[in-house]
Amino acid sequence: MPEAKPAAKKAPKGKDAPKGAPKEAPPKEAPAEALKGEEVLPRAQPTCLMFLPGPPPTLPWKDAVVVAKVNGKELPDKPTIKWFKGKWLELGSKSGARFSLKESHDSASNVYTVELHIGKVVLGDRGDYRLEVKAKDTCDSCGFNIDVEAPRQDASGQSLESFKRTGEKKSDTAGELDFSGLLKKREVVEEEKKKKKKDDDDLGIPPEIWELLKGAKKSEYEKIAFQYGITDLRGMLKRLKKAKVEVKKSAAFTKKLDPAYQVDRGNKIKLMVEISDPDLPLKWFKNGQEIKPSSKYVFENVGKKRILTINKCTLADDAAYEVAVKDEKCFTELFVKEPPVLIVTPLEDQQVFVGDRVEMAVEVSEEGAQVMWMKDGVELTREDSFKARYRFKKDGKRHILIFSDVVQEDRGRYQVITNGGQCEAELIVEEKQLEVLQDIADLTVKASEQAVFKCEMSDEKVTGKWYKNGVEVRPSKRITISHVGRFHKLVIDDVRPEDEGDYTFVPDGYALSLSAKLNFLEIKVEYVPKQEPPKIHLDCSGKTSENAIVVVAGNKLRLDVSITGEPPPVATWLKGDEVFTTTEGRTRIEKRVDCSSFVIESAQREDEGRYTIKVTNPVGEDVASIFLQVVDVPDPPEAVRITSVGEDWAILAWEPPMYDGGKPVTGYLVERKKKGSQRWMKLNFEVFTETTYESTKMIEGILYEMRVFAVNAIGVSQPSMNTKPFMPIAPTSEPLHLIVEDVTDTTTTLKWRPPNRIGAGGIDGYLVEYCLEGSEEWVPANTEPVERCGFTVKNLPTGARILFRVVGVNIAGRSEPATLAQPVTIREIAEPPKIRLPRHLRQTYIRKVGEQLNLVVPFQGKPRPQVVWTKGGAPLDTSCVHVRTSDFDTVFFVRQAARSDSGEYELSVQIENMKDTATIRIRVVEKAGPPINVMVKEVWGTNALVEWQAPKDDGNSEITGYFVQKADKKTMEWFNVYERNRHTSCTVSDLIVGNEYYFRVYTENICGLSDSPGVSKNTARILKTGITFKPFEYKEHDFRMAPKFLTPLIDRVVVAGYSAALNCAVRGHPKPKVVWMKNKMEIREDPKFLITNYQGVLTLNIRRPSPFDAGTYTCRAVNELGEALAECKLEVRGEGVAIPNTG
Repeated sequence: MPEAKPAAKKAPKGKDAPKGAPKEAPPKEAPAEALKGEEVLPRAQPTCLMFLPGPPPTLPWKDAVVVAKVNGKELPDKPTIKWFKGKWLELGSKSGARFSLKESHDSASNVYTVELHIGKVVLGDRGDYRLEVKAKDTCDSCGFNIDVEAPRQDASGQSLESFKRTGEKKSDTAGELDFSGLLKKREVVEEEKKKKKKDDDDLGIPPEIWELLKGAKKSEYEKIAFQYGITDLRGMLKRLKKAKVEVKKSAAFTKKLDPAYQVDRGNKIKLMVEISDPDLPLKWFKNGQEIKPSSKYVFENVGKKRILTINKCTLADDAAYEVAVKDEKCFTELFVKEPPVLIVTPLEDQQVFVGDRVEMAVEVSEEGAQVMWMKDGVELTREDSFKARYRFKKDGKRHILIFSDVVQEDRGRYQVITNGGQCEAELIVEEKQLEVLQDIADLTVKASEQAVFKCEMSDEKVTGKWYKNGVEVRPSKRITISHVGRFHKLVIDDVRPEDEGDYTFVPDGYALSLSAKLNFLEIKVEYVPKQEPPKIHLDCSGKTSENAIVVVAGNKLRLDVSITGEPPPVATWLKGDEVFTTTEGRTRIEKRVDCSSFVIESAQREDEGRYTIKVTNPVGEDVASIFLQVVDVPDPPEAVRITSVGEDWAILAWEPPMYDGGKPVTGYLVERKKKGSQRWMKLNFEVFTETTYESTKMIEGILYEMRVFAVNAIGVSQPSMNTKPFMPIAPTSEPLHLIVEDVTDTTTTLKWRPPNRIGAGGIDGYLVEYCLEGSEEWVPANTEPVERCGFTVKNLPTGARILFRVVGVNIAGRSEPATLAQPVTIREIAEPPKIRLPRHLRQTYIRKVGEQLNLVVPFQGKPRPQVVWTKGGAPLDTSCVHVRTSDFDTVFFVRQAARSDSGEYELSVQIENMKDTATIRIRVVEKAGPPINVMVKEVWGTNALVEWQAPKDDGNSEITGYFVQKADKKTMEWFNVYERNRHTSCTVSDLIVGNEYYFRVYTENICGLSDSPGVSKNTARILKTGITFKPFEYKEHDFRMAPKFLTPLIDRVVVAGYSAALNCAVRGHPKPKVVWMKNKMEIREDPKFLITNYQGVLTLNIRRPSPFDAGTYTCRAVNELGEALAECKLEVRGEGVAIPNTG
């Protein structure tokens, strides 16, 4: 799509503007005299707007006039012309103020001249303007710009208004120019001019200050003038106003967006800029929101060009767009023009009758367009459609007004109006005329006979009434009134003399009546009977040849047989050997003069057979027989079934119908559908003569049903019974990667992977078969399919060589087999025993009292090894310890652990003379007992020294600290003092003077706090101020001591890659200096090692040790009284590699 052109073309500004707009050659349609002296700007494309002026820059407080020409030859009707300022401000609303509009028409050239007059132009009138022309389906617009500049001056700086004219009237146009006013005191003027120019040029302000003012905001002028001592503010502002502001050339853009773009709704448009550096980041914005790439907005980079393509423009795309490169931006505005909705197919006049269905349709150019329906100038709305008898319907571009049952009130003139045109049509509604198709006729009947009045009307919905001599006839036993379709009947049985009269039928609602007369005839005739034997008149006598009649089932059959004879013979009908006498019903006999009729209203199969008519009178008799054959469509095919299915096919079979309808079956039609659907699909359009059919192109995994029709010369039968629902499925592909996992003397364990293709039928399981080498008989190893991908074949002969294969089974059957490439020798392979001790059992396994002990230790070895558990060399107590051993693991289980279960357990796995052992250390812990001998040893000031001894029972776990609480003797409310105090003494401070305190201590280990505390036997009493306390005389104790390790380092075995920690505890006063060494080398600031010292507990953390971190680690504590050493060996085990320490 070509790039959109700017919607508006600006007029030149400033000194570059010409004194008059350029005069272009006018179009050929416009007369030359119409363009004389007018400033015009020709259009880029030929439209109804012939040209639009480009007004020159206008001085303030002067009048401005804009003139445009509109070519009426290209317009279907008189145009509607509107002037706009900016985008939406219509200037017609300001007519009569400073804006006035004029319009004239030259009928000779059919050119419209429109003018916009602006009185006393001000600076606020600058900007973009737009002229819009509409006429039915034609719409055009054009934009222009009006600029307002300051008054021009001559070279001397004086306004041209200084010139005067001579003459008495002194008018602006009369007299000669008088230059005397300018020549007087010329020298003085020149001096004043130079002085003024000098003053204007500098005003005593340095050039750098002018540059600063030019770049500053107007609100900052006063601040800058005050800062630099400028007093002539008016002169400064005057010079700044005259100064030319040079347009700064953009550093980022070499070509910016056009001021505005215009596009029709539904089309696409491209906005393009060109940047100086192709590597600069660029962003697009719409109404200030960043635009992200999508199918709607497409970004393109072509060299230095950056293009934004907007697809399928809508009114929502009518907005301001902005492109930003770093700190520079350029702007544009997009106008989305709504195309007029044209009428493609107009309404058509219609003439209908009352009660008919009417559809008035119109087709427009746009799908989803809004149209307005009107009737006789009144709009038809959807709200009124619920009360009235019409409704609206949209079908793509067609709009339909529907009357389901039209009445007289609906007639009138209907209009459809769009924003691009209109059409109208007339709807004429007439009363439906009732026609008499069969009039009633006069009747003359004899006594006891039947009189039937019958008439036929054109409308079967019309009802009516019967009258006799003006009195309405009511039904009775002898009188029957019926209305069937268009026929109306009045039947009078057993006519009597009083039935004679005038009978009339009057249709309801119509000024119409049908009349006839019933005459009663009473005849007395005396005659001599004529003697003539009866005779049946057929095409051929029944005695010499076969009379056969063929009738299609469902059709009406009427056999009219002419009979002659005197006296009139009596006719008797027989079906086979049975006499038929019925005169009413579906099958009946009708008697008329010289004729006997046998009528079958709707022939059925049971009506088939031989019919005989026998006529007799006193003179003789005659007999004729007719064979009636009833032909019909055949019965549906029978035993319709699916015999086999595949991945996308199925075989359908059926049996021919039991009854072929009297005509041979010529073929069959087959249909199928998805189960649950109501839509049947024909599979063959030409009849299929076989009784099996293969249906293809089916979807695997979908349930289908099928049915069959039989076809003969009469037609198509009813459908057969649907087949049972079936699913096209195929067997799976063969199982993959069949391997032998294990072999014993009598068994073989196989493993495989599921097939690549399973299909919609899924897989029910697998069947394993084996065959002795040299034999071709495959023996099933399992009768029921196994679901898992593994199976152990048992009871195999030892030493035999056997082939194995596996097949997948699903509802479609067996897959192709997966067979081992080589036979397997049934003989167990010895494997040495090996215990696979889990990682968490390689260290001491700790559990609390009462918890379960459940150890699972896997092992390997063949044949099945002998597994023995011992504790301290003695067998286990089976009353509390339960051991279960399988072919590949052993389970050690204690339901409720007790401390007596702690210790070292040995596990041995032995096969003949091969043996493997493992040691497992178990520690069962519980809460420790309370501390003993809790005493307040000393009280001074508000402090108290509390000491105690370690508990007798540590709960089989290391004591991690003590929990100390205090309580006032008065309240006995306990408050925490210390948590996890590692020493057996503590100093309690900040006690309240005058109170007496008790203390209690809990022991804490890995299981938590002890159940009961140790309570101090004495109290700490804090004496009040003023009481003199004479301390005991004692010798100050020397607390200094050399370093001593309370808890030494222990040898450790760790796994490579898992962080490890070495711990010990040291005591000494003054606080000793601690140094860690590896292989006698001091460990300094190494990120792999982290050294901590918390209240004498020393820890060396090794981050993710490797086998090279193994060795001898030493901790040395030194103070002024001596030093102490603690050593341990660290072994780091990797995958199958253990590097011992080098110490």
